[in-house]
Amino acid sequence: MKKKRIVGRFIVFITCLIFAVAFLLPTVLTVTNSFMTESEIESNYGQVFGTVRAGKTYIAEKVNLKFIPDKVSFSQYITVLLKSPDYLLKFWNSVILVVPITLLQLVIASVAAYGFTRWRGKIRAAIFFFYVILMLMPYQVTLVPNYIVSDFLGILYTRSAIILPGAFAPFSVFLLTKYMRRIPVSLIEAAKLDGASEFYIFFRVCLPQCRAALYSIALLVFIDYWNMVEQPLVLLKDETQQPLSVYLSSINAGEVGLAFAVATIYMVPTLLLFLHGEDYLVEGIAHQGSVKG
Repeated sequence: MKKKRIVGRFIVFITCLIFAVAFLLPTVLTVTNSFMTESEIESNYGQVFGTVRAGKTYIAEKVNLKFIPDKVSFSQYITVLLKSPDYLLKFWNSVILVVPITLLQLVIASVAAYGFTRWRGKIRAAIFFFYVILMLMPYQVTLVPNYIVSDFLGILYTRSAIILPGAFAPFSVFLLTKYMRRIPVSLIEAAKLDGASEFYIFFRVCLPQCRAALYSIALLVFIDYWNMVEQPLVLLKDETQQPLSVYLSSINAGEVGLAFAVATIYMVPTLLLFLHGEDYLVEGIAHQGSVKG
């Protein structure tokens, strides 16, 4: 039995290792290739997406996947960070869009989740059910209604057309409501017996217990909107207002080395946020609102 258990664990380990390598391979390839010279990238990838005939794009030469550069070069990063103003402009456009969406969504979700948690009834259940339905809809489904409403409000082709729908997204409300419902009722009743008001219970009892959930939601929302492409393409007409995600997707095949460098720098903010709040993220998702004694 012991040998079978060891063999079983070894098979599980090998399987997990294979999946881990498969998932990390594109990221590692992107980072290492960003330090290659343009000539080395061209020699490895040939005319990638460089030859167009009859409206079709194809790889003209055999691609050679290479992970270790022959000569480490920072020329791509120098071009992106110092010589190209487009990257920094798009980077700050992303910050201007994503940070308000994340903060407003946390504020609105906290208040809404507290209301769904404290007050019960058929109306509340119906509203919460519609929240769940809206959460299941992808962005592509809601783009047309958002476009029509933004045009009606006179905010079309402005940043508000992206920030306002993002601030009222239902995902955070759903997740935070499920989290708040795990808070013991006795804790809230004890606060009420001590004369605490609803505002005091919300700010001093519920929110501190939801610290892990709030950080998890903030991280997930930030990553989600940091990578958005469809919304700015449809709702922002001015290219100078479009975020970094759109800029990354628009880099043409003639700048493959630059695309590798931009993609590497593009991953840094989300990676730093994840490393900083990894414990909160795991606690917020796994424990689902358990209260520490």
